[in-house]
Amino acid sequence: MSIPVVDLADFLSGDPVKKASFIQALGSAYETVGFVAVKNHGIPDALIAKQYEYVQQFFSLPLEKKLNYEIPGLAGQRGYTSFGREHAKGSEAPDLKEFFQYGQTVASTDPLKAEYPDNVQVSEIAEFNQTIFDAYRHFEKSGESLLQAIALFLGLDEHYFDSYIVKGNSILRCIHYPPITSEPKSAIRAEQHEDINLITLLVGASADGLQVLTKQGEWIGVTSLPEQIVVNVGDMLQRLTNNRLRSTTHRVVNPTRNLWHTSRFSMPFFLHPRSEMSLACLESCIDADHPKAYGDITAGAYLDERLREIGLKK
Repeated sequence: MSIPVVDLADFLSGDPVKKASFIQALGSAYETVGFVAVKNHGIPDALIAKQYEYVQQFFSLPLEKKLNYEIPGLAGQRGYTSFGREHAKGSEAPDLKEFFQYGQTVASTDPLKAEYPDNVQVSEIAEFNQTIFDAYRHFEKSGESLLQAIALFLGLDEHYFDSYIVKGNSILRCIHYPPITSEPKSAIRAEQHEDINLITLLVGASADGLQVLTKQGEWIGVTSLPEQIVVNVGDMLQRLTNNRLRSTTHRVVNPTRNLWHTSRFSMPFFLHPRSEMSLACLESCIDADHPKAYGDITAGAYLDERLREIGLKK
């Protein structure tokens, strides 16, 4: 499937015509497909390559070493989560993956510090920690620009989201789908699901497998080109916009049997707001034809609810 491609440089160019065109193209893509490919996204290719290199080194460590980074009580929000721990909402079958999560970093004196546990530092790979921190900050900045464009498309002030995502609860997840060694019972690498957050920024995975569900009910493979990232709408933005921007159902399918021996690596950035942000449907998205579809809830309460549904929190 050829998903719409937009150029973030147009939004940041200072040219009002290019900026308006970008906003319309982005919004239209989200209203129809739910996914968009973004070029000139501001995340250096060299940084992405380094991060993938260190991620592969981490997942190559012996299991007993990786388990040192699995911290009980953090619901997988920091550090390592071992194979088969997470499942899609509504599915009992565990996904065929392991992952490492890195979250927001604030000063020890920051009022938000109590909300954000320390990130787990990997000792075996010297540059891992600084590289993932740098990648996180670049994803944050690109995500901020994309949300500014989304705000304008929705008729909001350009900086509507800014204060909610500064020191927000975003997560950079590094995923390893290991080789498949026996006939899977019922799970695929990641069962169909929708993301929890506002938007997800995904840099190119190491292998095919991502599929999205079209409005016609067909599963279509999506592969981003080099130097592009794929960005999709999450459930929080769907709630906020009263379904005007819909969270797209997607999954990661197993490779063909002749490629079962191969790994797949992926690195999505789940852009979350601060926990106090209200996800109450925007008044501008409610009318007689589109009655309010969701009850009021904060981002923090909604995240907590969803972490329990997918098995990461008891």
